[in-house]
Amino acid sequence: MSEVADAFADAAARERRALVREIEAYGELTDPAWRGAFAEVPRHLFVPYYYVAGPAGYERLWSGDPDPERRDRWLRGAYRDTALATRVRDGELVSSASQPSLMALMLEALDVRDGHDVLEIGAGTGYHAALLCHRLGDRHVTTVDLDEEIAESARAHLAAAGHRPTVLTADGARGCPERAPFDRIVATCALPSLPYAWLPQCRPGALVLAPLSTGLLLLRVRDAAHAEGRFLNTPAYFVGLRGVAARVPRSTPVGDDRFGFLYGLVGDRLDRREALALWRREGRPERERFGVTVSGGRQWAWLDEPGGPYAWPLPEA
Repeated sequence: MSEVADAFADAAARERRALVREIEAYGELTDPAWRGAFAEVPRHLFVPYYYVAGPAGYERLWSGDPDPERRDRWLRGAYRDTALATRVRDGELVSSASQPSLMALMLEALDVRDGHDVLEIGAGTGYHAALLCHRLGDRHVTTVDLDEEIAESARAHLAAAGHRPTVLTADGARGCPERAPFDRIVATCALPSLPYAWLPQCRPGALVLAPLSTGLLLLRVRDAAHAEGRFLNTPAYFVGLRGVAARVPRSTPVGDDRFGFLYGLVGDRLDRREALALWRREGRPERERFGVTVSGGRQWAWLDEPGGPYAWPLPEA
């Protein structure tokens, strides 16, 4: 390689090491396999450009900028532990690269094992799929996205990093029956409820990790019609799922983030005053006290116990 290329590779490696240290400081990457994935997969290949919000709108940073200072700024930003806006259309965020520490938390929560087959809903930049490929091997990873442009871009980024999993343009709400069965399904886009089509595509005992409201729901699948689980304790904010299962979420009131989670989860089942009274009466519950049950063509969210006094039906998926 040329001196310039060598210097760039060294700089990118330094930034990756710094990112790993930062994620570890949050208590993530306890599994050496995932630590190795974050240390070795070059995130900058998956964000050749991204947008930074500013007072005058979005500013585009990219790898080919003729200004070396702006190129350095792009590279440093690519390895910051923050979400990056990667696609903006008509001023609206369409796709983003998730915060790496949140990705680490999700990947460790998936509890994957050698030989597991994983379906990812929402291809994004392809970086999340690349981390899965590093851990499991390309043939065990399938990622789908409704947007053909996003799927093709993810495929190109993955190839540049040396990975060739199955990348399909498809409605993630329908899963991917042609590649089933799966041991794990992970969504990187917010959902209003769990798509019923996913469960028959899972092996018994599979895990499903998906964002609902502003939380991360981890479900254990019993069979094609039953699954149950609780939310992780971390907040999580994702671009919403587009496609047949997409819904326009009701806006949440400004205030405590934990109340915003409850209010977003119960939707129209409670008005703001009722939701606030419940939240206060139950001691301002954290996310992990909530869960979801899917059974016999119904699904509901609950507080503390599936059969307890507080339960709310979720929208049809």
